[in-house]
Amino acid sequence: MAKSRSVVELTARFDLGGDDKIRALSLSPVSDSQTLVYLGTFSGSLILLSLDTSTNIVTRLASVYLSASPVESVFVLGEERGKILALCNGYLFLVDSLLSQPAKRLGGLLKGINVVAKRVRGRDSSSTDLLPSEVSSDSSSSKKFLQLLGAGNRVNDVKGKDFGHERVHQGHYVFAVAIGERMLLIELQCDDKEELSCSFVVLKEILGIGGIKTLVWLDDYVIAGTVKGYSLISCVTGQSGVIFTLPDVSGPPLLKLLCKEWKVLLLVDNVGVVVDTNGQPIGGSLVFRRRPDSVGELSFYLVTVGDGKMEIHQKKSGACVQSVSFGTEGCGPSLFAADEAGDGNLLAVTSLSKLLFYRRVPYEEQIKDLLRKKRYREAISLVEELDSQGEISKDMLSFLHAQIGYLLLFDLRFEEAVNQFLKSEKMEPSEVFPFIMRDPNRWSLVVPRNRYWGLHPPPAPFEDVVDNGLMAIQRANFLRKAGMDTPVDEEFFSNPPSRADLLDLAIKNITRYLEISREKDLTHPVREGIDTLLMLLYRALNRVEDMENLASSDNNCVVEELESLLTESGHLRTLAFLYASKGVSEKALAIWRLFTKNYTSGLWQDSDDLVPYLHENELIRLSGKEAAAAEAARILEEPCDPELALQHLSWISDINPLFAIQVLTSDKRTEELSPEKVIQAIDPKKVEIIQRYFQWLIEERDYTDPQLHTSYALSLARSALECVEVQNESDGGGREAHDCNVGSISLFESDVRERLQTFLQSSDLYDPEEILELVEGSELWLEKAILYRRIGQETLVLQILALKLEDCAAAEQYCVEIGRPDAFMQLLDMYLDPQNGKEPMFKAAVRLLHNHGESLDPLQVLEKLSPDMPLKLASDTILRMLRARVHHHRQGQIVHNISRALDVDSRLARLEERSRHMQINDESLCDSCYARLGTKLFAMYPDDTIVCYKCYRRLGESKSVTGRDFKRDVLIKPGWLVNR
Repeated sequence: MAKSRSVVELTARFDLGGDDKIRALSLSPVSDSQTLVYLGTFSGSLILLSLDTSTNIVTRLASVYLSASPVESVFVLGEERGKILALCNGYLFLVDSLLSQPAKRLGGLLKGINVVAKRVRGRDSSSTDLLPSEVSSDSSSSKKFLQLLGAGNRVNDVKGKDFGHERVHQGHYVFAVAIGERMLLIELQCDDKEELSCSFVVLKEILGIGGIKTLVWLDDYVIAGTVKGYSLISCVTGQSGVIFTLPDVSGPPLLKLLCKEWKVLLLVDNVGVVVDTNGQPIGGSLVFRRRPDSVGELSFYLVTVGDGKMEIHQKKSGACVQSVSFGTEGCGPSLFAADEAGDGNLLAVTSLSKLLFYRRVPYEEQIKDLLRKKRYREAISLVEELDSQGEISKDMLSFLHAQIGYLLLFDLRFEEAVNQFLKSEKMEPSEVFPFIMRDPNRWSLVVPRNRYWGLHPPPAPFEDVVDNGLMAIQRANFLRKAGMDTPVDEEFFSNPPSRADLLDLAIKNITRYLEISREKDLTHPVREGIDTLLMLLYRALNRVEDMENLASSDNNCVVEELESLLTESGHLRTLAFLYASKGVSEKALAIWRLFTKNYTSGLWQDSDDLVPYLHENELIRLSGKEAAAAEAARILEEPCDPELALQHLSWISDINPLFAIQVLTSDKRTEELSPEKVIQAIDPKKVEIIQRYFQWLIEERDYTDPQLHTSYALSLARSALECVEVQNESDGGGREAHDCNVGSISLFESDVRERLQTFLQSSDLYDPEEILELVEGSELWLEKAILYRRIGQETLVLQILALKLEDCAAAEQYCVEIGRPDAFMQLLDMYLDPQNGKEPMFKAAVRLLHNHGESLDPLQVLEKLSPDMPLKLASDTILRMLRARVHHHRQGQIVHNISRALDVDSRLARLEERSRHMQINDESLCDSCYARLGTKLFAMYPDDTIVCYKCYRRLGESKSVTGRDFKRDVLIKPGWLVNR
């Protein structure tokens, strides 16, 4: 059972006096301030009371006597001077709403009535309208009534709510009446013009169900309670079925229609079962503490009345939330009635002759009462239930979540408080600023001054909140020991927290709230406050990674509020990130440079420990110095002052050349760096950085400055010379040679000589003579060959390729590129007479003769051959060369003779075509205008078409009448072809 709370409160009392007792009760609201109360007594009287809800005064207005038997039930028909239907002594009585006239009994066969139930339709139901067809409504004649009874199955089943509602509005009311073993479905047709003019018709008669004690008619089904159990009856087909039977020792059945959900509550002693319109149980059973005499509905609560007590239960769980005593124990049956047609705030209960009125306490007051008693979970449950039932607006819901959150926060339950803050859509994140920073501060004006209900003290820094909360716990502990009950959480008594733990918990949860609040659409000052205070909270929790992530991301931190605090606490790395994100690059770079000089200060560890760094979306681990240089390079890659980049380029390159190259070759920079200033800013010893920068300018930026190309070539040449020198020294010392420019970090994938050769071959803008002057006396033979080729020194190129490098294929290819036969003869001469005491290269000479001997003059070749050359080595090649020369000579003669024959044939074909004759007579016609030619001038085209001279002038000499253009589409006849 839940703890008791005030859901309803007593507002008025009324006592009939004498020996009479109340048997039936019904409420009818007239206006916002007046409610009519109809009491049915055991003596057979119907009494009218008026309750003024503004003054809570009960006034007796009138009464009318019905019969000597108790009034079993009372129904209010219509509003504003409607009619009252009462069941007394087995008859139905009709009375005006003010009881100003004697009651009129509905006669006929409507007698011996046990129970009456009015039909109720659900909000979204499509229940059947039971309308009579061609039946008179005069119930005074038993003959007509029997006719109606015989026509009971003649029901016009018309679907649709609107028509049925229209009939009810016109004074038509449908009831189910239980009489003995049968049940009649009747419709009362009341005339609004005449107060007590009312007739009825029978819509349907259903037999076979006896002993009915209670009825509920919802849509197309009637649920009937008998001494044996509960049955479901269809008002359309008349068929019935048992829902369940009652135990032999159980009390009488009791039904209650739940209008909020349009369900029905069935009671078996103290157990309630909720069913839908089809009789199917929904949800679990509700167990009450005793069997009630009467059950009612108050908003989303169930009210049970019996034995002088009224209990209010939650509908979902059945838990009792309030118990009210209004009579002595064993006072007899009690009744309950609620103002279901009005706002649902008024209810009445009876005990013998006493009548008590209760008013539902407003939800706000209930929640306030729970919060004052620190029953937060119940308050939250009530708020959620109000929201699920649609009893509360979105603004009020947001207000309540914020109010509960504040109370939880001041009660040191920070996690639950933040959970409530997050559920409040209207709460502004700036409302928590005073808990973090004392007033006045930069954001004092953006904090709304909302006191809510005044249940909590004004906002204060967390230190004060925790101190005040701990003092309250100590006072409560003292009072509890003195025997006084105090509303303090039991957890704090059993396991009292420390001040440090509470502060840590408060900061963690308010940090969580600010992190989520960053995603909201807020004004710029509030965003500044959130990010700045979030940084302060991270600093208090020493969450360095979160500080750096916030500082390096897109944030709204106010640097002026943070720089002194971060400097004092040693979080210079975070401050550097913050400077960079705000565009204060100069200060950020100064911090990174300071780290490289003294990386063990602040948060930095020893150089042997590696720190994670995100490079090109890949997480790598760098030393402290390298990480600082990487961050500085990342700043300089973005658009910034070129002078700033040149200023810090030197120390970045000292730590890692790769980061310097990233700065120099950044595509994000809007203002290009001057190559001259870059060279001045870089240490001349850092040759690879300069070369990589030149390569980027030439290959990716397409620089065409000849001086730049020459400088790049000279730099590569000097590096190549140094490399050759180191290699020679290494070879002399018996050690393995390495590229002299390759250090711990290499900026190139290929060695320097390969890069030099590639550049000398690809670029046309450098000065080859200046490069030759540098490498003239070196062993860079291939490079010198490329340079000599640039300046046209063919002989020197062949000497280097053939004699120095002994690259026969390259030498022969160079001769092919020259394209002159004398180049091959010159190369052959070099092979046979190398000079400088070098032996003749007979194999290279044979290779040359073998590959290109056909294009050489045999006589010149024989003259060039050395007498010392072995005849066996050159005989096959010379023989093949001579045969090839004879073959080429004879083949040329054949081609010459064939060409002459073709020329003769073509001349003959042309002569034959010219000497061809065409005979024209009187019947010949022009192929264009179809005129007779006779003795006229005519022309003949190569396709044998004939036209008169007039058409020839029009068509022209190259275009035939067939449309063929002989200049574009040449005509060749088979006889013109050479066939010999």
